[in-house]
Amino acid sequence: MSTTPSARARPHPPRPARWPVWVLPAFAAAVMLMGTYGAQEDRGPWEHGEPIGSTALDPLGVAILVGGPALLLLRRRWPVLTLAAVATLAGLYYLRAYPYGPAPFAVAIAMFGAVMTGHRVAAWGGTGAALTGYFTLTSVIGVPFERRGTGGRPFPVEEPSLIAMTFVTGWALVVLVTAELVRMRAQKAAETARSRAEEERRQVSEERLRMARELHDVLAHNISMINVQAGVALHLMDDDPGQARTALAAIKEASKEALTEMRGVIGALRADGESAPRSPTAGLERLEELLGRARAAGLRVELEVAGERRPLHASTDLAAFRIVQESLTNVTRHAGPGPVTARVRIAYGEDEIVIRVQDDGRGAPLLDDRSGGSGIRGMRERAAALGGAFSAGPRTGGGFTVEARLPLDTPPPREGETE
Repeated sequence: MSTTPSARARPHPPRPARWPVWVLPAFAAAVMLMGTYGAQEDRGPWEHGEPIGSTALDPLGVAILVGGPALLLLRRRWPVLTLAAVATLAGLYYLRAYPYGPAPFAVAIAMFGAVMTGHRVAAWGGTGAALTGYFTLTSVIGVPFERRGTGGRPFPVEEPSLIAMTFVTGWALVVLVTAELVRMRAQKAAETARSRAEEERRQVSEERLRMARELHDVLAHNISMINVQAGVALHLMDDDPGQARTALAAIKEASKEALTEMRGVIGALRADGESAPRSPTAGLERLEELLGRARAAGLRVELEVAGERRPLHASTDLAAFRIVQESLTNVTRHAGPGPVTARVRIAYGEDEIVIRVQDDGRGAPLLDDRSGGSGIRGMRERAAALGGAFSAGPRTGGGFTVEARLPLDTPPPREGETE
């Protein structure tokens, strides 16, 4: 299937975790400095429009504002330590009663980073402890709000009010909860990606197994027929040239069939845009052709069809054909000296189709348990993949029986699976 330009994956900007480590600190420093200088000009509703009480920004205040974002450069390597250091600077900033503004921005980034890197207990516990310690300290050393930033004290911080404590606690909870939601979403996306990759690997493995099974069935059947006919031709070349010529014609037909089916199987492995296979898809519609080649190889083949014939799902149709093909191949290879008769019965039921192949030859016990054998194992896998049942074993009195029951309501293949 070719890929159109509209179907190609559109490029997405990199996630923040993939940005250069300095991007967020630089942005935070710019926001904090500009925002704080802007807040310094703000005027409150008291004392005839005098500025809100605060300590004017001095070199120490600027150093604190720049130091927080600078410490964020370490957030990926030491997220908990970075959070503690940035929070300490923010606490010092407000103890000095510098102007209100976006000074907590660096703290929010550090909290977010700690949660995203898995240090959730440290982020939640550290935030709670820091706020409790700050409110406790300011309730002891604080001054009335109207005197904030005045009096010549080193820490002219205001006393905490219920509104202020509620606002700051709510802000911290919003940051932490948002970080948790983003973390869970990232984990879910990562898990989805892992599941998708695992599903793709599983589908590739199943497809590889299916292709191997197809190649085995195609080659085993046709090469077995070629081997038998070559033996016949060699044996009769001098005594019965006409029969030898017939055997050689059968060899030609079997080799042509093998090449055609191999092209169909291998064509599915080629790049997108290849044309569809020119040969018919293997199925029970080609059953008479299959039986004709078996008869040409010297088998006596009888066919019985019970029930009303009807179209099958492609997967069921292919499995039924391959099971008959592999069964006849095993009869050719293992039934022993002839004459051997193979009886093929196809029974269409209401819910399933039953395929049975019996022969009266010498047979070979436990064909699927031989070292390297894959014929009966492959038939069993085909039936199991469709939710059906399979059995194979020697017949009483000689010969071998293969029987498969395949459901007729086979669901279509999963996405990415070839029929």
